[in-house]
Amino acid sequence: MGKTAVEKIISAHVGHDAKAGDFVVADVDLAMTHDTTGPIAITAFREYGREKVWDASKVVIMLDHAAPSPNERISNLHSLLRTFASEQGIRLYDVGEGVCHQLVVEQGLVVPGDLAVGADSHTCTYGALNVFAFGIGSSDMSGVLLTGKLWLRVPDTMKVVFGGTMPKGTCAKDLMLHLIGKIGSDGADYLAISFGGDTIRGMSVSERLTLSNMAIECGAKVGLMEADEKTTRYLEGKYAREARPAFDDDDAAFRSRMEIDASRIPPLVSRPHSVDSVVPAADLAGTAVSQVYIGTCTNGRLDDLRIAADILDGRRVSANCRLLVCPSSRQTLVDALTEGVITKLAAAGAVILPPGCGPCPGTHLGVPGDGENVLSTANRNFKGRMGNNKAGIYLASPATCAASALEGRIADPRPYIR
Repeated sequence: MGKTAVEKIISAHVGHDAKAGDFVVADVDLAMTHDTTGPIAITAFREYGREKVWDASKVVIMLDHAAPSPNERISNLHSLLRTFASEQGIRLYDVGEGVCHQLVVEQGLVVPGDLAVGADSHTCTYGALNVFAFGIGSSDMSGVLLTGKLWLRVPDTMKVVFGGTMPKGTCAKDLMLHLIGKIGSDGADYLAISFGGDTIRGMSVSERLTLSNMAIECGAKVGLMEADEKTTRYLEGKYAREARPAFDDDDAAFRSRMEIDASRIPPLVSRPHSVDSVVPAADLAGTAVSQVYIGTCTNGRLDDLRIAADILDGRRVSANCRLLVCPSSRQTLVDALTEGVITKLAAAGAVILPPGCGPCPGTHLGVPGDGENVLSTANRNFKGRMGNNKAGIYLASPATCAASALEGRIADPRPYIR
């Protein structure tokens, strides 16, 4: 019997053959934490009395969730992280550099075949680069900082094959919403999703990152994809380490297999307060939205901003709606400025926020009011997300969000595609 890519990557990091269901202690290639989870991990690390982390070159700290700082308490936490990074010789990406997950892939901090952990559930994003990456808690992270190792169970794999060409107005986000709506928010609990098929091969790396980013929203440990020439081009010049890509064997044992025709998926929307409450955008047409948010680690990359700008160019955001746009990184912002994408968005009435998580976690920047509906390109819409449990959060693609901002209500983007 053959092996899955996940089994191969984990085997390479434990020094012996590992299969689904085994409990192992694996070596970690990258440990990432940020301003929400980092202080807890560092406090726990210091309680062990160890002076230095196991390998400072394999640790990275990001200031992105509440950046710039909204209050004195957060400012002090930022100072704690800066001090720790300086003392340890750890790379720190400070306020304004961008969202942690975008920076990890953009800066080439992981390569195909790596095993990476982050004190954030959306660490699964790196699976798009053929990295076995997943989120852990702050206490587990303190253990990784001490030892460079992590105890885990090797997950079974669910194979998801997308075939066909996405129709006009449909984005990668819609494909993932379709999958989550089909299997439910717990449909892949503690499974690895292995994405494949012609649709995935035809996608840009940016689109692939969107799918992998939301793997956790159906319970998956990671959303893994094969490394190909697009992966190589994306990472070219970003890293010096040797990549060790892993592929599913033809006779690998999967927990389940699902084939999805992407050509039949329309623009979709996830309704409050559960990500798996998914319906066609057309079914919700006319639902008023007070705020639209385009950004986050799911859909804040340059390709996403381009999609929105193409729809908004020469048009104006509804007077009844606020449009907030947050580039996922400083590089994304610079590129969008150079291309004129930011000019188009600003001219249409968008408010441009500094690179980072922005309104997504609800710590500051764009907290909605009571009873307001928000349409967002983010990955979560549970009650209280974005900072107000009396607001309703809908999720959609950049195209659907841009079209809806023009109307001040949820709109099918297809009529607006030029």
